Order: sequence, then C-alpha cells, then structure tokens
Amino acid sequence: MKRFLALLATCATVLGLTALVAPQPAVAATGCRVDYTVTNTWQGGFQAAVKITNLGAPVAGWKLGFAMPDAGQRLAQGWNATWSQSGSAVTATAAAPDWNAALATGAAAELGFTGTFSGANPAPSAFTLNGVPCTGSDDGPPPVGDDGTPVGINGQLHVCGVNLCNQYDRPVQLRGMSTHGIQWFSQCYNAASMDALAHDWKADLLRIAMYVQEDGYETDPAGFTDRVNGLVDMAEDRGMYALIDFHTLTPGDPNYNLDRAKTFFASVAARNADKANVIYEIANEPNGVSWPAIKSYAEQVIPVIRAADPDAVIVVGTRGWSSLGVSDGSSESEIVNNRVNATNIMYTFHFYAASHKDNYRAAVSRAAAQLPLFVTEFGTVSATGGGAMDRASTTTWLDLLDQLKISYANWTYSDAPESSAAFQPGTCDGGDYSSSGVLTESGALLKDRISTPDHFPTG
Repeated sequence: MKRFLALLATCATVLGLTALVAPQPAVAATGCRVDYTVTNTWQGGFQAAVKITNLGAPVAGWKLGFAMPDAGQRLAQGWNATWSQSGSAVTATAAAPDWNAALATGAAAELGFTGTFSGANPAPSAFTLNGVPCTGSDDGPPPVGDDGTPVGINGQLHVCGVNLCNQYDRPVQLRGMSTHGIQWFSQCYNAASMDALAHDWKADLLRIAMYVQEDGYETDPAGFTDRVNGLVDMAEDRGMYALIDFHTLTPGDPNYNLDRAKTFFASVAARNADKANVIYEIANEPNGVSWPAIKSYAEQVIPVIRAADPDAVIVVGTRGWSSLGVSDGSSESEIVNNRVNATNIMYTFHFYAASHKDNYRAAVSRAAAQLPLFVTEFGTVSATGGGAMDRASTTTWLDLLDQLKISYANWTYSDAPESSAAFQPGTCDGGDYSSSGVLTESGALLKDRISTPDHFPTG
C-alpha cells in the first residue's frame, strides 16, 4: 500500500519559468536531461539528488532552473552549486569555473539539496539548463524494441535497491488495475475491455486475481491456469505488464496452499519464462499468521519459480492482510530485520483509503527507505470494499505513491456491486469501458490518475 522513496523526473515546460532563468545563448544547451531523486524524507523535510546531463553542445557555465510545484516547498540548503529560491522558482548555478561549470556533450553534474514542505511534496517541474527546457532526450532514435508501450519501453523489470527498475537500471512506477475474482467476473475481461485499459486508461499493469479458494483454483487447477495464461497474453499483446496474483485470503496462512502454489507457479513460470511482462505475486493477503511462517512459505515457493524463470520480479505478501504487519499491531521492522532469503523480490502493501490512513502512511514511508514495496491492491473505499469513496485519503495516498515511485494496482476493474468497482453494474455486458457514463466515482478518479503520462527513463 505504501510507497517508496525514489523520484525520477524529466522536464516539462511551464510558461514563464524561462523568464526566471536568464538565457545565455552563447553557451545554451540544445538538449539536456535532469534526473531528480528523493533520497530521504522525514517529518516536514526531505533530501534530493539532482543530476544534470548535457545532451547538446558543450557549455562553459550552467544554470539549472526548476519550479517547486507546491507552495509549501522551500529550499533549505544545497551543495555542489550556488542555490537560491524566489517564489516557486529555484536556481542552481555552477559552483566554480574550475570545477563542475563546464559540461561537454554527454557530461553530467551531480548536485543536491535539502528542503521543507508543509503540504504535498511532488517532484519539481519545468527543468531548464541555461534557460533551455530539458526534454530528457537528444531526439535520437528510440531504443531497439521500443514500441511506445510500457513493456516496449521498459523491457524486463528487476529490483535495484528499493526500486522497481527497467532494462536501463532506472526506477519506474507502474500504474494499473486489478481484476476481481476471475471465477466471478470473467465477462469483464475481453478484447474490448483490455483495449480500453491499455489505450483509453493508458494503464501499465493488469493484475490477474486468481482466487485459490472461494470457487477458484482448487476447483479446477488446469482451467484456472489456462485463464491466467490467456490474460497474460492479452496484456502482452497490448504492451502491459501482467501481475499474476495467487489470491489467498481464506484461510490466511499461505502454507495451507503450499503444494497448490508450487504446482501452479511451476506451470505458469515454465510457460511464461520468455515473456518480459510477467510479475509473480505469490500470496495475496496473509492473515492470522506470523511473519516467520509467511517467510518460510516464500522461501519454498520462490525457488520453484526461479527454476523456470530466473529473471522475473516476485512479490511477497506481508502480515496483517499485506499491511506490513500494521493491521496486526506490528510494523515493518519485523520484515526489515528478517528478510526473505531471495533476490529480485519486493514486499506487498495493501490499503483501503477510508480505513487506512496516517499511521499506515507513516509505516510505508519508513519502510520504503529500506524495502522494495509494491502496492498490488488498494481501494478508494473502506476495507470491506464498500461504503463511500474517501477522495481526500485516496488522493493523499496516490500522491505519496507517486512521490515514492511505488507501483500500484487498484481494486477493481470490474462491475461488481460494490463501491470499489470501477464500473457501474451491468457495464461488462456491453462494450464501453471508458466513458463517464459507465464509470463509478472510484473508476473516474482512477482513470484520471492512471491516464496521465508515464515518465519512463531510458537514459
């Protein structure tokens, strides 16, 4: 549910910012990229690293400009440059002519600062180098294999540090939707709905919720395995990542399904090992069980996947309905101090915005500094899946996830008769999955958030 703390921003153009940074035509860069990363946060404060890469002609001196997008964000102190702030506009000027002032084509300067914030803490925008907007590229050809889709751009994902990273070793955030139980709402997952999710919603991710009990996998292992593989293919055809969710809920101890998990994951991993779009979620919401028992389960299932698919990211559920233990009165420290003995893994966090608020957000903010987190499920309503949407808490959550660059999937891309569903009841009997008339309040909010442009770095 909560997100981690690495922010990567490329520049955008905001009218009026270039007037705040005096242009120097004789030495202006014709292309540049800025990598912005929040490296630490605390109550009311943060530390950020900034890397400027000159993609244009050589410059003899540089001045970086950008805008703080929130009125409560203020520069405190900086290093490796001379820093100043006027209103929302921040500038950083080369520290000394004989040190990092000259930037050859392809050269970079690294600097940083600490700041304070009183509201949200979104990434800065409108980066300029000597008054020229940074576009993030030199307008060269796209990478080989890049078809403009999330998978085409990012390729095989992996965990680097506490981040989910792409084929260029750069942190990325995936944003998407979760199916409901495919045993109940299979009519919602067809070519038209997948086209809408990929092209209208512009989602990066489809989470495939395969319940194990509740009339799910245990009733027809071969049939449910085929359904999951079919949805993986549909996501792949549209350039989306597929998160295969072994949806254990009742009973809450994943070890009850250990043999089923081994059988299922051995099959889907062997079948999908050559695909770049597959992520494995091995236990949805462990509950009523200790972290050591969950860890033991993970350390038995992960090798089964690795035997067939050594490269894919694997996501491990956490205690207390994947709350990092918070819902059980514990905290993330039990995981930090006793991590799963495996590599290329992430830990699950789930939240429902009307039920889980400041103490859960605080736990995620702490955990994100030490653990790679993935919000594989969240809702805009209460933990029951019903009740009124809590817009304020949902927005606070999503802003945090964006800030920390934590990937997420919303519950649910379905027309279930509950307020957490994205669609009005009966929508899946038709062919419209995008217009305002078929969306619930929750669906409208999520479509609006997900369809904003991704920022997938390729440098």
